[in-house]
Amino acid sequence: MQSTQLSFFPDEDENKSTKKQKKPKLGRYERIKRELENNDIDPYKKFIDVDTPLIAASQYNFVDLFCGAGGITQGLIQAGFQALASVETSSIASATHQRNFPHCHHFCGDIEQFSPKIWLKQIGSPEVNLVVGGPPCQGFSVAGKRDPKDPRNRLFYEFVRVVSEIRPWYVVMENVPGILTIQNGNVKQAIIEAFESIGYPNISVAILESADYGIPQIRPRAIFIANRFGMPNPYPKAQLSPEKYKPIESAISDLPEYTPIPEINHQWTRHSPEYMERIAKVPPGGSLYQKYVDAFKRQYPGKPSMTVKENHGGTHIHPYLNRVISAREMARLQTFPDSFIFEGTMKKAMWQIGNAVPPRLAECIGYALIPYLNKIALNTKNKVDVTCIDQTELVFD
Repeated sequence: MQSTQLSFFPDEDENKSTKKQKKPKLGRYERIKRELENNDIDPYKKFIDVDTPLIAASQYNFVDLFCGAGGITQGLIQAGFQALASVETSSIASATHQRNFPHCHHFCGDIEQFSPKIWLKQIGSPEVNLVVGGPPCQGFSVAGKRDPKDPRNRLFYEFVRVVSEIRPWYVVMENVPGILTIQNGNVKQAIIEAFESIGYPNISVAILESADYGIPQIRPRAIFIANRFGMPNPYPKAQLSPEKYKPIESAISDLPEYTPIPEINHQWTRHSPEYMERIAKVPPGGSLYQKYVDAFKRQYPGKPSMTVKENHGGTHIHPYLNRVISAREMARLQTFPDSFIFEGTMKKAMWQIGNAVPPRLAECIGYALIPYLNKIALNTKNKVDVTCIDQTELVFD
Protein backbone atom coordinates (compact mmCIF):
# COMPACT_ATOMS: atom_id res chain seq x y z
CA MET A 1 0.00 0.00 0.00
CA GLN A 2 1.28 3.44 -0.89
CA SER A 3 0.84 6.35 1.43
CA THR A 4 -0.13 9.95 0.82
CA GLN A 5 2.81 12.29 0.57
CA LEU A 6 3.56 14.19 3.76
CA SER A 7 5.76 17.25 4.06
CA PHE A 8 9.08 16.59 5.75
CA PHE A 9 9.97 20.25 5.92
CA PRO A 10 8.57 23.45 7.45
CA ASP A 11 5.43 24.88 5.90
CA GLU A 12 7.08 28.24 5.41
CA ASP A 13 9.02 26.84 2.47
CA GLU A 14 5.99 25.42 0.71
CA ASN A 15 4.72 28.79 -0.45
CA LYS A 16 8.04 29.58 -2.09
CA SER A 17 8.18 26.57 -4.41
CA THR A 18 7.20 28.60 -7.48
CA LYS A 19 10.17 30.94 -7.26
CA LYS A 20 12.90 30.62 -9.84
CA GLN A 21 15.45 28.03 -8.81
CA LYS A 22 19.16 28.13 -9.38
CA LYS A 23 20.17 25.34 -11.68
CA PRO A 24 22.57 22.85 -10.09
CA LYS A 25 26.04 22.32 -11.43
CA LEU A 26 26.25 18.79 -12.77
CA GLY A 27 30.06 18.79 -12.83
CA ARG A 28 30.68 19.55 -9.15
CA TYR A 29 33.81 17.36 -9.06
CA GLU A 30 35.30 18.50 -12.36
CA ARG A 31 37.84 20.74 -10.61
CA ILE A 32 39.11 17.89 -8.43
CA LYS A 33 39.37 15.62 -11.46
CA ARG A 34 41.17 18.25 -13.52
CA GLU A 35 43.69 18.96 -10.78
CA LEU A 36 44.30 15.24 -10.28
CA GLU A 37 44.94 14.71 -13.97
CA ASN A 38 47.12 17.80 -14.39
CA ASN A 39 49.37 16.83 -11.47
CA ASP A 40 49.39 13.12 -12.19
CA ILE A 41 52.83 11.57 -12.73
CA ASP A 42 51.79 8.04 -11.78
CA PRO A 43 53.53 5.63 -14.20
CA TYR A 44 51.41 2.70 -13.00
CA LYS A 45 48.04 4.19 -13.95
CA LYS A 46 46.91 2.92 -17.35
CA PHE A 47 43.68 3.55 -19.22
CA ILE A 48 42.45 0.55 -21.21
CA ASP A 49 40.02 0.44 -24.13
CA VAL A 50 37.13 -1.73 -22.99
CA ASP A 51 34.90 -1.37 -26.04
CA THR A 52 35.94 -4.90 -27.06
CA PRO A 53 36.83 -6.68 -23.82
CA LEU A 54 39.37 -9.47 -23.78
CA ILE A 55 38.28 -12.96 -22.85
CA ALA A 56 39.41 -13.98 -19.38
CA ALA A 57 42.11 -16.65 -19.42
CA SER A 58 40.73 -18.09 -16.22
CA GLN A 59 37.75 -17.83 -13.88
CA TYR A 60 38.69 -14.81 -11.79
CA ASN A 61 37.03 -14.53 -8.43
CA PHE A 62 36.51 -11.67 -6.02
CA VAL A 63 35.44 -10.69 -2.53
CA ASP A 64 33.18 -7.65 -2.09
CA LEU A 65 33.55 -5.80 1.24
CA PHE A 66 30.93 -3.22 2.32
CA CYS A 67 28.98 -4.69 -0.57
CA GLY A 68 25.62 -3.04 0.14
CA ALA A 69 22.90 -4.36 -2.15
CA GLY A 70 25.52 -5.53 -4.63
CA GLY A 71 26.21 -2.94 -7.33
CA ILE A 72 29.88 -3.89 -7.67
CA THR A 73 29.07 -7.59 -7.41
CA GLN A 74 26.49 -7.32 -10.19
CA GLY A 75 28.87 -5.44 -12.46
CA LEU A 76 31.80 -7.79 -11.99
CA ILE A 77 29.59 -10.82 -12.62
CA GLN A 78 28.48 -9.14 -15.85
CA ALA A 79 32.18 -8.88 -16.75
CA GLY A 80 32.61 -12.62 -16.18
CA PHE A 81 34.01 -12.65 -12.65
CA GLN A 82 32.88 -15.08 -9.94
CA ALA A 83 31.64 -13.78 -6.60
CA LEU A 84 33.25 -15.76 -3.78
CA ALA A 85 32.09 -13.78 -0.77
CA SER A 86 30.56 -10.54 0.39
CA VAL A 87 30.47 -8.67 3.69
CA GLU A 88 27.76 -6.21 4.73
CA THR A 89 26.47 -5.00 8.09
CA SER A 90 23.01 -3.80 6.97
CA SER A 91 20.53 -6.65 7.32
CA ILE A 92 18.23 -5.33 4.59
CA ALA A 93 21.07 -4.77 2.09
CA SER A 94 22.37 -8.25 2.98
CA ALA A 95 18.95 -9.73 2.27
CA THR A 96 18.98 -8.06 -1.15
CA HIS A 97 22.49 -9.33 -1.87
CA GLN A 98 21.63 -12.87 -0.83
CA ARG A 99 18.46 -12.84 -2.93
CA ASN A 100 20.28 -11.78 -6.08
CA PHE A 101 23.50 -13.75 -5.54
CA PRO A 102 22.43 -16.97 -3.80
CA HIS A 103 25.65 -18.81 -4.67
CA CYS A 104 27.91 -16.19 -3.09
CA HIS A 105 29.10 -16.84 0.46
CA HIS A 106 27.70 -13.94 2.46
CA PHE A 107 28.68 -12.58 5.85
CA CYS A 108 26.07 -10.30 7.43
CA GLY A 109 27.56 -8.44 10.37
CA ASP A 110 30.34 -6.17 11.54
CA ILE A 111 33.41 -6.55 9.36
CA GLU A 112 35.50 -6.74 12.53
CA GLN A 113 33.97 -10.17 13.10
CA PHE A 114 34.85 -11.40 9.60
CA SER A 115 37.83 -13.80 9.64
CA PRO A 116 38.93 -14.28 6.03
CA LYS A 117 41.56 -16.93 6.74
CA ILE A 118 39.06 -19.17 8.51
CA TRP A 119 36.47 -18.58 5.82
CA LEU A 120 38.92 -19.34 2.99
CA LYS A 121 39.96 -22.58 4.65
CA GLN A 122 36.33 -23.66 4.94
CA ILE A 123 35.77 -23.32 1.19
CA GLY A 124 39.00 -24.99 0.09
CA SER A 125 41.48 -22.10 0.27
CA PRO A 126 41.00 -20.73 -3.27
CA GLU A 127 43.30 -17.98 -4.48
CA VAL A 128 41.48 -14.66 -4.48
CA ASN A 129 42.15 -12.54 -7.55
CA LEU A 130 40.40 -9.36 -6.48
CA VAL A 131 39.09 -7.63 -3.37
CA VAL A 132 36.72 -4.71 -3.95
CA GLY A 133 34.70 -2.41 -1.76
CA GLY A 134 33.81 1.06 -0.61
CA PRO A 135 34.67 1.56 3.06
CA PRO A 136 33.58 4.87 4.60
CA CYS A 137 36.61 7.15 4.78
CA GLN A 138 35.20 10.64 5.21
CA GLY A 139 35.92 10.73 8.94
CA PHE A 140 39.44 9.39 8.55
CA SER A 141 41.69 10.92 11.22
CA VAL A 142 45.17 11.95 10.16
CA ALA A 143 46.06 14.38 12.94
CA GLY A 144 48.59 13.04 15.41
CA LYS A 145 48.49 9.35 16.25
CA ARG A 146 45.96 7.46 14.15
CA ASP A 147 43.83 5.13 16.20
CA PRO A 148 42.50 2.22 14.11
CA LYS A 149 39.69 1.76 16.63
CA ASP A 150 38.46 5.34 16.19
CA PRO A 151 34.90 4.92 14.88
CA ARG A 152 35.61 7.51 12.20
CA ASN A 153 38.26 5.41 10.49
CA ARG A 154 38.13 1.85 11.82
CA LEU A 155 36.09 0.62 8.85
CA PHE A 156 38.79 1.61 6.39
CA TYR A 157 41.41 -0.14 8.50
CA GLU A 158 39.22 -3.23 8.60
CA PHE A 159 39.17 -3.16 4.80
CA VAL A 160 42.97 -3.03 4.83
CA ARG A 161 43.12 -5.83 7.40
CA VAL A 162 41.02 -8.17 5.27
CA VAL A 163 43.13 -7.37 2.19
CA SER A 164 46.32 -8.10 4.16
CA GLU A 165 44.98 -11.52 5.14
CA ILE A 166 43.47 -12.52 1.79
CA ARG A 167 46.39 -11.21 -0.33
CA PRO A 168 44.47 -10.78 -3.60
CA TRP A 169 46.23 -10.02 -6.85
CA TYR A 170 44.45 -6.69 -7.21
CA VAL A 171 42.51 -4.36 -4.92
CA VAL A 172 39.84 -1.88 -6.05
CA MET A 173 38.45 0.64 -3.56
CA GLU A 174 35.82 3.23 -4.40
CA ASN A 175 34.65 6.38 -2.67
CA VAL A 176 33.30 9.85 -3.34
CA PRO A 177 35.74 12.17 -5.16
CA GLY A 178 35.80 14.51 -2.16
CA ILE A 179 37.89 11.94 -0.31
CA LEU A 180 40.89 13.16 -2.32
CA THR A 181 40.79 16.69 -0.91
CA ILE A 182 39.87 16.08 2.73
CA GLN A 183 42.45 17.70 5.03
CA ASN A 184 44.38 19.01 2.02
CA GLY A 185 45.04 15.57 0.62
CA ASN A 186 46.32 14.04 3.85
CA VAL A 187 43.54 11.46 3.91
CA LYS A 188 44.44 10.35 0.39
CA GLN A 189 48.08 10.00 1.45
CA ALA A 190 47.09 8.02 4.56
CA ILE A 191 45.13 5.60 2.37
CA ILE A 192 48.11 5.14 0.06
CA GLU A 193 50.47 4.56 2.97
CA ALA A 194 48.15 2.00 4.53
CA PHE A 195 48.16 -0.12 1.38
CA GLU A 196 51.90 0.30 0.90
CA SER A 197 52.44 -1.04 4.42
CA ILE A 198 50.76 -4.36 3.57
CA GLY A 199 52.61 -4.96 0.32
CA TYR A 200 50.52 -3.04 -2.21
CA PRO A 201 52.79 -0.18 -3.34
CA ASN A 202 52.30 2.14 -6.29
CA ILE A 203 48.58 2.54 -5.64
CA SER A 204 46.79 4.63 -8.25
CA VAL A 205 43.69 6.78 -8.04
CA ALA A 206 41.43 8.22 -10.72
CA ILE A 207 38.03 9.87 -10.83
CA LEU A 208 35.72 8.01 -13.18
CA GLU A 209 32.53 9.68 -14.37
CA SER A 210 29.79 7.07 -14.63
CA ALA A 211 28.18 8.82 -17.61
CA ASP A 212 31.37 8.21 -19.60
CA TYR A 213 30.45 4.52 -19.69
CA GLY A 214 26.89 4.73 -20.94
CA ILE A 215 25.28 5.15 -17.53
CA PRO A 216 22.42 7.67 -17.81
CA GLN A 217 23.50 9.49 -14.68
CA ILE A 218 26.13 11.99 -13.56
CA ARG A 219 27.90 10.08 -10.80
CA PRO A 220 31.68 10.54 -10.44
CA ARG A 221 33.58 8.10 -8.23
CA ALA A 222 37.13 8.06 -6.88
CA ILE A 223 38.64 4.67 -7.68
CA PHE A 224 41.83 3.41 -6.00
CA ILE A 225 43.55 0.43 -7.63
CA ALA A 226 46.63 -1.43 -6.40
CA ASN A 227 48.31 -4.79 -6.93
CA ARG A 228 51.14 -6.74 -5.34
CA PHE A 229 53.08 -7.62 -8.50
CA GLY A 230 54.44 -4.26 -9.64
CA MET A 231 51.95 -4.40 -12.52
CA PRO A 232 50.06 -1.47 -14.07
CA ASN A 233 46.84 -0.36 -12.39
CA PRO A 234 44.31 -0.39 -15.25
CA TYR A 235 41.26 1.85 -15.60
CA PRO A 236 38.64 1.79 -18.36
CA LYS A 237 38.92 4.51 -20.98
CA ALA A 238 35.89 6.75 -21.31
CA GLN A 239 33.47 5.43 -23.92
CA LEU A 240 31.32 8.52 -24.41
CA SER A 241 32.04 12.22 -24.66
CA PRO A 242 29.73 14.58 -22.73
CA GLU A 243 27.73 15.54 -25.81
CA LYS A 244 26.88 11.84 -26.31
CA TYR A 245 25.88 11.04 -22.74
CA LYS A 246 22.68 9.01 -22.45
CA PRO A 247 19.68 11.07 -21.33
CA ILE A 248 17.47 10.07 -18.43
CA GLU A 249 14.60 9.16 -20.77
CA SER A 250 16.67 6.39 -22.37
CA ALA A 251 16.40 4.42 -19.14
CA ILE A 252 12.94 5.14 -17.75
CA SER A 253 10.56 6.24 -20.53
CA ASP A 254 9.01 2.79 -21.01
CA LEU A 255 7.93 2.37 -17.38
CA PRO A 256 4.25 3.10 -16.51
CA GLU A 257 3.78 6.74 -15.68
CA TYR A 258 1.34 6.41 -12.79
CA THR A 259 0.81 2.65 -12.41
CA PRO A 260 3.11 1.06 -9.81
CA ILE A 261 4.61 -2.42 -10.36
CA PRO A 262 5.61 -3.58 -6.87
CA GLU A 263 7.06 -6.84 -8.23
CA ILE A 264 9.98 -4.92 -9.75
CA ASN A 265 10.17 -2.09 -7.17
CA HIS A 266 8.44 0.39 -9.51
CA GLN A 267 6.95 2.27 -6.56
CA TRP A 268 7.03 5.81 -5.27
CA THR A 269 5.34 7.74 -2.50
CA ARG A 270 1.79 8.48 -3.58
CA HIS A 271 1.12 12.23 -3.69
CA SER A 272 -2.09 14.04 -2.88
CA PRO A 273 -3.65 16.11 -5.72
CA GLU A 274 -2.56 19.30 -3.92
CA TYR A 275 1.01 18.05 -3.65
CA MET A 276 1.05 17.14 -7.35
CA GLU A 277 -0.11 20.66 -8.20
CA ARG A 278 2.86 22.07 -6.32
CA ILE A 279 5.21 19.62 -8.02
CA ALA A 280 3.86 20.76 -11.40
CA LYS A 281 5.28 24.22 -10.73
CA VAL A 282 8.83 23.00 -10.10
CA PRO A 283 11.10 23.67 -13.12
CA PRO A 284 13.93 21.35 -14.23
CA GLY A 285 16.80 21.75 -11.80
CA GLY A 286 14.55 23.42 -9.25
CA SER A 287 13.41 22.07 -5.91
CA LEU A 288 10.04 21.95 -4.22
CA TYR A 289 11.73 23.54 -1.20
CA GLN A 290 13.98 26.58 -0.94
CA LYS A 291 16.05 25.56 2.07
CA TYR A 292 16.23 21.82 1.36
CA VAL A 293 17.13 21.99 -2.31
CA ASP A 294 18.74 18.54 -2.41
CA ALA A 295 15.36 16.86 -1.93
CA PHE A 296 12.42 16.93 -4.34
CA LYS A 297 14.54 18.44 -7.13
CA ARG A 298 13.22 17.97 -10.66
CA GLN A 299 15.46 16.10 -13.06
CA TYR A 300 16.47 17.71 -16.36
CA PRO A 301 14.78 16.24 -19.46
CA GLY A 302 17.13 15.32 -22.28
CA LYS A 303 20.17 15.07 -20.00
CA PRO A 304 21.71 12.38 -17.81
CA SER A 305 20.16 12.07 -14.40
CA MET A 306 21.60 14.01 -11.51
CA THR A 307 23.19 11.71 -8.94
CA VAL A 308 20.34 9.63 -7.52
CA LYS A 309 19.92 9.12 -3.80
CA GLU A 310 17.29 8.80 -1.11
CA ASN A 311 17.34 11.93 1.05
CA HIS A 312 15.34 11.51 4.27
CA GLY A 313 12.22 10.48 2.41
CA GLY A 314 12.79 12.76 -0.57
CA THR A 315 14.03 11.69 -3.99
CA HIS A 316 14.25 13.57 -7.26
CA ILE A 317 11.15 14.62 -9.15
CA HIS A 318 10.52 12.93 -12.48
CA PRO A 319 11.72 15.06 -15.43
CA TYR A 320 8.23 15.54 -16.86
CA LEU A 321 5.72 13.76 -14.59
CA ASN A 322 4.29 15.30 -11.44
CA ARG A 323 5.69 12.72 -9.04
CA VAL A 324 9.01 11.65 -7.64
CA ILE A 325 10.94 8.96 -9.48
CA SER A 326 10.31 5.39 -8.42
CA ALA A 327 12.71 2.92 -6.88
CA ARG A 328 12.87 1.01 -10.18
CA GLU A 329 13.55 4.20 -12.09
CA MET A 330 16.41 4.90 -9.68
CA ALA A 331 17.66 1.35 -10.25
CA ARG A 332 17.49 1.79 -14.03
CA LEU A 333 19.50 5.02 -13.74
CA GLN A 334 22.08 3.02 -11.77
CA THR A 335 22.01 0.30 -14.52
CA PHE A 336 20.61 -2.47 -12.34
CA PRO A 337 18.67 -4.97 -14.48
CA ASP A 338 14.94 -5.28 -13.82
CA SER A 339 15.58 -8.83 -12.60
CA PHE A 340 17.53 -7.37 -9.67
CA ILE A 341 14.96 -7.06 -6.88
CA PHE A 342 15.53 -4.99 -3.73
CA GLU A 343 14.27 -6.27 -0.40
CA GLY A 344 12.53 -4.16 2.23
CA THR A 345 10.21 -1.19 2.05
CA MET A 346 10.14 1.24 -0.83
CA LYS A 347 12.17 3.74 1.18
CA LYS A 348 14.74 1.07 2.11
CA ALA A 349 14.97 0.03 -1.53
CA MET A 350 15.68 3.63 -2.54
CA TRP A 351 18.30 3.90 0.20
CA GLN A 352 20.06 0.78 -1.09
CA ILE A 353 19.94 1.96 -4.68
CA GLY A 354 21.19 5.44 -3.85
CA ASN A 355 24.20 4.02 -1.97
CA ALA A 356 25.20 1.59 -4.71
CA VAL A 357 27.97 1.72 -7.28
CA PRO A 358 26.47 1.54 -10.79
CA PRO A 359 26.92 -2.05 -12.00
CA ARG A 360 27.95 -0.85 -15.45
CA LEU A 361 30.85 1.14 -13.95
CA ALA A 362 32.04 -1.92 -12.02
CA GLU A 363 31.68 -4.01 -15.18
CA CYS A 364 33.97 -1.67 -17.13
CA ILE A 365 36.53 -1.69 -14.30
CA GLY A 366 36.44 -5.48 -14.45
CA TYR A 367 37.05 -5.45 -18.20
CA ALA A 368 40.06 -3.17 -17.70
CA LEU A 369 41.53 -5.56 -15.14
CA ILE A 370 41.21 -8.71 -17.27
CA PRO A 371 44.30 -8.16 -19.53
CA TYR A 372 46.56 -7.86 -16.49
CA LEU A 373 44.89 -10.67 -14.59
CA ASN A 374 45.50 -12.75 -17.73
CA LYS A 375 49.20 -11.89 -17.67
CA ILE A 376 49.47 -13.00 -14.08
CA ALA A 377 47.41 -16.17 -14.69
CA LEU A 378 49.29 -17.16 -17.84
CA ASN A 379 52.39 -16.48 -16.02
CA THR A 380 55.31 -15.37 -16.34
CA LYS A 381 58.59 -14.70 -15.28
CA ASN A 382 59.42 -12.78 -18.43
CA LYS A 383 56.01 -11.10 -18.64
CA VAL A 384 55.31 -10.15 -15.07
CA ASP A 385 57.66 -8.39 -12.73
CA VAL A 386 56.75 -10.13 -9.50
CA THR A 387 58.61 -7.92 -7.09
CA CYS A 388 59.26 -9.23 -3.63
CA ILE A 389 57.98 -6.53 -1.29
CA ASP A 390 58.85 -6.31 2.36
CA GLN A 391 55.56 -6.23 4.22
CA THR A 392 55.17 -4.06 7.29
CA GLU A 393 52.72 -5.54 9.75
CA LEU A 394 49.68 -3.46 10.57
CA VAL A 395 48.68 -3.54 14.22
CA PHE A 396 44.93 -3.31 14.83
CA ASP A 397 44.88 -3.78 18.60
